[in-house]
Amino acid sequence: MTLQMCEDAAMAAIALQAGRRRPEAQQAPIGTPLGPIDPDVVSAAIPAFFIGRNRAGLWVAREAHGRVGGLFLFRSSAIDFANRQSKPERCALVFPTETFELDIENRGNPLIVLAERTRRLLTRMTTRGRP
Repeated sequence: MTLQMCEDAAMAAIALQAGRRRPEAQQAPIGTPLGPIDPDVVSAAIPAFFIGRNRAGLWVAREAHGRVGGLFLFRSSAIDFANRQSKPERCALVFPTETFELDIENRGNPLIVLAERTRRLLTRMTTRGRP
């Protein structure tokens, strides 16, 4: 199986999962607001990235100060993105337990925008078919 086939299968699974969610789950609040990390926890000199999932189940990588971020199919891709963006230094990775949305431009996987549109379309189509 090629990487492209794996990504296609993952996008289809995410779209299907989103279409099967209960309506009250889709009405949940946006998620955890993210902000700079307390300098007593992580030095301000160390770049920090939040890595987690959004409501659609995609992986989100977002720099703590909101300078760069992206959406990804795989956790490892989000971590690689954070490490690439913080080069030559290493970065601190923070994994919030709650979901959060990318609130800046997606600089991650460019196909995610298409997948998100497809997910919304499938959600609307399945919602219309319910009694």
